[in-house]
Amino acid sequence: MSAKPMSHRQIMEALSGLLLVLFVAMASSTIVSTALPKIIGALDGSQTQYTWVVTASLLTATASTPIWGKLADLYSKKLLVQIAIVVFVLGSVVAGFSQTAGQLIAARAFQGLGMGGVQALVQVAIAAMIPPRERGKYNGYLGGVMAVATVGGPLLGGVIVDTAWLGWRWCFYIGVPIAIIALVVLQKTLNLAVIRRENVKVDYVGASLIAAGVSILLVWVSFVDSSFAWLSWQTYAMVGVGLVVLALAVWVETRVAEPVVPLEIVKQRGTALAIIASLAVGMAMFGGAVFLGQYFQIGRGYSPTEAGLLTIPMMAGVLVSSTVAGRLISKSGRIKPYIVAGTLILVAGFAGLSMLDHDTSLWYVGGAMALVGIGVGMSMQNLVLSVQNTVALKDIGAASSTVAFFRSLGGTIGVSVLGAVLAHRVTDNLTHELAAAGIQSSGSAAASSSLNLSALPEAIQHLVRVAYGDATGHIFLISAIIAVVGVIAALLMKPTALRSTVDLTKAAEETPAAEDEAQIPAEALAR
Repeated sequence: MSAKPMSHRQIMEALSGLLLVLFVAMASSTIVSTALPKIIGALDGSQTQYTWVVTASLLTATASTPIWGKLADLYSKKLLVQIAIVVFVLGSVVAGFSQTAGQLIAARAFQGLGMGGVQALVQVAIAAMIPPRERGKYNGYLGGVMAVATVGGPLLGGVIVDTAWLGWRWCFYIGVPIAIIALVVLQKTLNLAVIRRENVKVDYVGASLIAAGVSILLVWVSFVDSSFAWLSWQTYAMVGVGLVVLALAVWVETRVAEPVVPLEIVKQRGTALAIIASLAVGMAMFGGAVFLGQYFQIGRGYSPTEAGLLTIPMMAGVLVSSTVAGRLISKSGRIKPYIVAGTLILVAGFAGLSMLDHDTSLWYVGGAMALVGIGVGMSMQNLVLSVQNTVALKDIGAASSTVAFFRSLGGTIGVSVLGAVLAHRVTDNLTHELAAAGIQSSGSAAASSSLNLSALPEAIQHLVRVAYGDATGHIFLISAIIAVVGVIAALLMKPTALRSTVDLTKAAEETPAAEDEAQIPAEALAR
């Protein structure tokens, strides 16, 4: 089935609907980042549950993104975008109605399926309706939406939580009417041809095995040393099963026609190093940033709105450095120096944050956060760009999506691991603080297992804040160590220059030259 080329007015009308829902999907994560301490406190949840509210949505979004991309090659892109929006809306509504932290985690996992679909398919739809040569002038709208969602989300989440007549549930409800409006707009304006690629295979088994194997290991990380010992039958069972499932996933990826993780591309030096660096940057950045809102609120006693404002230096650092680095790379044609510099700055920023305690100067914290943001902005997206300029043209889509997949997976692992470390550190710190204050340490378990500080006596509240404030620096030290791996990988990468020509001869053997950009999978376009 074919569709007539869309006029500029039709493109702008459809683009408005796509950008609306993209904003809602992106903001749903950043809004929660500052609101989560209040949310988990209201639901009487624990530090482990705090971590899993974030991990659940990241994991399902990461695992589902390549599947949505493959489905876009088989079925109507418009219908798939609408399905993803409906899934996201349903997940948001259920999350808002959650009565326990466990229910919220389940709802966020379902919501993540929609988030992954929206973020991937919006990019596919834009690529399908706008010719490659004209796409540049529309990128500004896309960048603007991402910037507003990234910077405005934490502040909006804080304002919602602090507004008495709204409350934390509106952090999930607020996106529902906007997403529904986008759904109606897209129904009326989005007109895309349904082009079914031949011999496309969806690797459901591979994606499911990867998600299952990682989930089992993350559950083990969350509970080891608190619910059971490091050397115990639970450890042997969970780690053993997790590794077996991941080994089975690798075996499947070597057998299927179109794997989620194409091993032949992963084996290439440039792609492998970019994956290692992206894993490290993703683990450090996602894992560290998630807990900053908690540090400001629980460790320092600021309101959610104030916490949102205090995180602006990091977000601003990302936006400014990514824009400036992008222009400089386009001008010089060199990529590696900016990646190396970015990873080094990232290490410096996390090293600075590792010195945090419950009364560190906010000017110092803001400066270290800005360094982290600058490092992320200079390295994260440029790692994908580096791969795109080293692999064969026919492999650009697969290589780009693979790097993005591992970056998101690294973020998921980072949030879970650092959350578990923080929980253990807080328990140790709180036990020590209670003992020093002459309070029976038996109360430490109850105090540290719940983030509902308002239910605690004022004296205990102060000790909990001190414990959290002092423990946070420890997880940023781990983030800095992880980021060093990114520096090493960046240094080992071969110098890469932006292509002035493309290997059209090799590409023509795989797909017609005119279809090169159309064949890039959704997950690559989404990142």
